[in-house]
Amino acid sequence: MYARSTTFHGRPGNIDAGIAFVKNEAGPTLDAIEGCRGLSMLVDREAGQCIVTSSWASEETMRASDDQLRPLRDRGREILGGSMQVDDWEIAVMHRTHHGECCRVSWIQGDLLAMAETFRVAILPELERTPGFCSASLLVNQAAGLGCATTSWETHAAMEASRPAADDMRSRAASDAGGEIIDVHEFDLAYAHLHVPEMV
Repeated sequence: MYARSTTFHGRPGNIDAGIAFVKNEAGPTLDAIEGCRGLSMLVDREAGQCIVTSSWASEETMRASDDQLRPLRDRGREILGGSMQVDDWEIAVMHRTHHGECCRVSWIQGDLLAMAETFRVAILPELERTPGFCSASLLVNQAAGLGCATTSWETHAAMEASRPAADDMRSRAASDAGGEIIDVHEFDLAYAHLHVPEMV
Protein backbone atom coordinates (compact mmCIF):
# COMPACT_ATOMS: atom_id res chain seq x y z
CA MET A 1 0.00 0.00 0.00
CA TYR A 2 1.19 3.51 -0.82
CA ALA A 3 0.27 7.07 0.08
CA ARG A 4 0.76 10.57 -1.28
CA SER A 5 0.69 13.52 1.09
CA THR A 6 0.21 17.13 0.06
CA THR A 7 1.20 19.65 2.72
CA PHE A 8 -0.23 23.15 2.40
CA HIS A 9 1.22 26.07 4.37
CA GLY A 10 -1.73 28.36 3.85
CA ARG A 11 -3.67 31.18 5.48
CA PRO A 12 -5.49 30.36 8.74
CA GLY A 13 -8.60 32.16 7.56
CA ASN A 14 -8.88 29.87 4.53
CA ILE A 15 -8.93 26.56 6.42
CA ASP A 16 -12.72 26.12 6.39
CA ALA A 17 -12.84 26.73 2.63
CA GLY A 18 -10.08 24.13 2.23
CA ILE A 19 -12.00 21.57 4.28
CA ALA A 20 -15.14 22.17 2.19
CA PHE A 21 -13.11 21.68 -1.00
CA VAL A 22 -11.74 18.34 0.21
CA LYS A 23 -15.15 17.09 1.36
CA ASN A 24 -17.15 18.23 -1.64
CA GLU A 25 -14.70 18.00 -4.56
CA ALA A 26 -11.41 16.23 -3.86
CA GLY A 27 -12.90 13.35 -1.86
CA PRO A 28 -15.59 12.37 -4.40
CA THR A 29 -13.10 12.69 -7.27
CA LEU A 30 -10.62 10.35 -5.57
CA ASP A 31 -13.38 7.86 -4.71
CA ALA A 32 -13.92 7.37 -8.44
CA ILE A 33 -10.25 6.68 -9.28
CA GLU A 34 -9.19 3.05 -9.59
CA GLY A 35 -6.84 1.94 -6.84
CA CYS A 36 -7.58 4.77 -4.43
CA ARG A 37 -8.10 3.56 -0.86
CA GLY A 38 -9.25 6.81 0.71
CA LEU A 39 -8.37 10.32 1.77
CA SER A 40 -7.68 12.14 5.02
CA MET A 41 -7.13 15.79 5.94
CA LEU A 42 -5.30 17.12 8.99
CA VAL A 43 -5.48 20.82 9.83
CA ASP A 44 -3.80 23.27 12.20
CA ARG A 45 -6.18 26.21 12.18
CA GLU A 46 -3.81 28.57 13.99
CA ALA A 47 -0.83 27.94 11.71
CA GLY A 48 -2.82 27.49 8.49
CA GLN A 49 -1.08 24.16 7.86
CA CYS A 50 -2.95 21.22 6.28
CA ILE A 51 -1.87 17.74 5.25
CA VAL A 52 -4.09 15.94 2.74
CA THR A 53 -3.12 12.27 2.26
CA SER A 54 -4.46 9.85 -0.33
CA SER A 55 -3.91 6.08 0.01
CA TRP A 56 -3.38 3.68 -2.89
CA ALA A 57 -3.50 -0.07 -3.53
CA SER A 58 -0.18 0.02 -5.41
CA GLU A 59 2.61 2.33 -6.47
CA GLU A 60 1.41 1.96 -10.07
CA THR A 61 -2.10 3.23 -9.35
CA MET A 62 -0.68 6.12 -7.32
CA ARG A 63 1.66 7.16 -10.14
CA ALA A 64 -1.07 6.75 -12.75
CA SER A 65 -3.31 9.19 -10.85
CA ASP A 66 -0.78 12.00 -10.79
CA ASP A 67 -1.82 13.86 -13.94
CA GLN A 68 -5.49 13.59 -13.00
CA LEU A 69 -4.92 14.93 -9.49
CA ARG A 70 -2.49 17.74 -10.25
CA PRO A 71 -5.29 20.23 -11.07
CA LEU A 72 -6.99 19.32 -7.77
CA ARG A 73 -3.79 20.02 -5.82
CA ASP A 74 -3.33 23.33 -7.62
CA ARG A 75 -6.93 24.24 -6.82
CA GLY A 76 -6.33 23.37 -3.18
CA ARG A 77 -3.29 25.65 -3.11
CA GLU A 78 -5.35 28.49 -4.61
CA ILE A 79 -8.05 28.07 -1.97
CA LEU A 80 -5.71 27.72 1.01
CA GLY A 81 -3.04 30.15 -0.20
CA GLY A 82 0.65 29.77 0.57
CA SER A 83 2.98 26.97 -0.46
CA MET A 84 2.48 23.28 -1.26
CA GLN A 85 4.74 20.22 -0.91
CA VAL A 86 3.99 16.74 -2.31
CA ASP A 87 5.59 13.57 -0.88
CA ASP A 88 5.19 9.89 -1.77
CA TRP A 89 5.26 7.13 0.85
CA GLU A 90 5.00 3.41 1.37
CA ILE A 91 2.61 2.37 4.16
CA ALA A 92 4.68 0.21 6.53
CA VAL A 93 2.21 -0.05 9.43
CA MET A 94 -1.52 0.67 9.72
CA HIS A 95 -3.60 -0.11 12.79
CA ARG A 96 -7.01 1.48 13.40
CA THR A 97 -9.77 0.82 15.90
CA HIS A 98 -11.76 3.94 14.96
CA HIS A 99 -11.31 7.56 13.88
CA GLY A 100 -10.64 10.24 16.46
CA GLU A 101 -10.87 14.01 16.43
CA CYS A 102 -7.14 14.87 16.43
CA CYS A 103 -3.71 13.53 15.46
CA ARG A 104 -0.05 13.83 16.35
CA VAL A 105 2.42 13.49 13.48
CA SER A 106 6.12 12.77 14.02
CA TRP A 107 8.79 12.79 11.31
CA ILE A 108 11.84 10.65 12.14
CA GLN A 109 14.94 10.06 10.02
CA GLY A 110 16.96 6.85 10.27
CA ASP A 111 17.02 3.13 9.50
CA LEU A 112 13.48 2.50 8.30
CA LEU A 113 13.49 -1.27 8.84
CA ALA A 114 14.56 -0.83 12.45
CA MET A 115 12.05 1.98 12.89
CA ALA A 116 9.18 -0.16 11.57
CA GLU A 117 10.16 -3.09 13.79
CA THR A 118 10.25 -0.89 16.90
CA PHE A 119 6.89 0.61 15.91
CA ARG A 120 5.24 -2.80 15.48
CA VAL A 121 6.76 -4.68 18.41
CA ALA A 122 7.25 -2.05 21.11
CA ILE A 123 5.24 1.07 20.37
CA LEU A 124 1.90 -0.25 19.07
CA PRO A 125 1.20 -2.41 22.16
CA GLU A 126 1.98 0.54 24.42
CA LEU A 127 -0.24 2.86 22.39
CA GLU A 128 -3.14 0.40 22.63
CA ARG A 129 -2.96 0.64 26.41
CA THR A 130 -3.06 4.45 26.33
CA PRO A 131 -6.48 6.00 27.13
CA GLY A 132 -8.12 7.68 24.15
CA PHE A 133 -5.94 6.02 21.50
CA CYS A 134 -7.70 5.42 18.15
CA SER A 135 -5.17 4.55 15.46
CA ALA A 136 -1.54 4.57 14.40
CA SER A 137 0.29 4.45 11.09
CA LEU A 138 3.87 4.57 9.88
CA LEU A 139 4.66 5.81 6.38
CA VAL A 140 8.19 5.51 5.01
CA ASN A 141 10.06 7.25 2.22
CA GLN A 142 12.98 4.99 1.31
CA ALA A 143 14.80 7.57 -0.82
CA ALA A 144 14.82 10.14 1.99
CA GLY A 145 15.29 7.65 4.84
CA LEU A 146 12.31 9.35 6.47
CA GLY A 147 9.48 7.88 8.52
CA CYS A 148 6.19 9.65 9.25
CA ALA A 149 4.32 8.27 12.29
CA THR A 150 0.75 9.39 12.96
CA THR A 151 -1.37 8.60 16.01
CA SER A 152 -5.02 9.64 16.32
CA TRP A 153 -6.91 10.33 19.53
CA GLU A 154 -10.54 10.47 20.64
CA THR A 155 -10.18 13.95 22.16
CA HIS A 156 -7.66 16.76 22.47
CA ALA A 157 -7.53 16.06 26.22
CA ALA A 158 -6.47 12.45 25.54
CA MET A 159 -3.83 13.57 23.05
CA GLU A 160 -2.48 16.15 25.50
CA ALA A 161 -2.36 13.57 28.31
CA SER A 162 -0.40 11.19 26.07
CA ARG A 163 2.41 13.67 25.35
CA PRO A 164 4.94 12.49 27.99
CA ALA A 165 4.57 8.84 26.93
CA ALA A 166 4.66 9.84 23.25
CA ASP A 167 7.90 11.75 23.79
CA ASP A 168 9.46 8.62 25.27
CA MET A 169 8.19 6.33 22.47
CA ARG A 170 9.36 8.75 19.79
CA SER A 171 12.83 9.01 21.31
CA ARG A 172 13.02 5.21 21.52
CA ALA A 173 12.07 4.83 17.86
CA ALA A 174 14.68 7.39 16.79
CA SER A 175 17.35 5.75 18.94
CA ASP A 176 16.61 2.25 17.65
CA ALA A 177 16.71 3.59 14.08
CA GLY A 178 20.05 5.33 14.68
CA GLY A 179 18.42 8.56 13.55
CA GLU A 180 16.83 11.75 14.78
CA ILE A 181 13.44 13.38 15.29
CA ILE A 182 12.90 15.95 12.54
CA ASP A 183 9.57 17.47 13.61
CA VAL A 184 6.43 16.86 15.68
CA HIS A 185 3.08 18.55 15.05
CA GLU A 186 -0.48 18.18 16.35
CA PHE A 187 -3.55 18.58 14.14
CA ASP A 188 -7.34 18.35 14.07
CA LEU A 189 -8.64 15.47 11.96
CA ALA A 190 -10.94 17.36 9.60
CA TYR A 191 -11.75 14.56 7.14
CA ALA A 192 -11.22 10.79 7.18
CA HIS A 193 -12.55 8.50 4.49
CA LEU A 194 -10.14 5.57 4.58
CA HIS A 195 -10.21 1.94 3.45
CA VAL A 196 -6.62 0.91 4.13
CA PRO A 197 -6.50 -2.61 5.60
CA GLU A 198 -4.78 -3.56 8.83
CA MET A 199 -1.01 -3.74 8.27
CA VAL A 200 1.07 -4.68 11.32
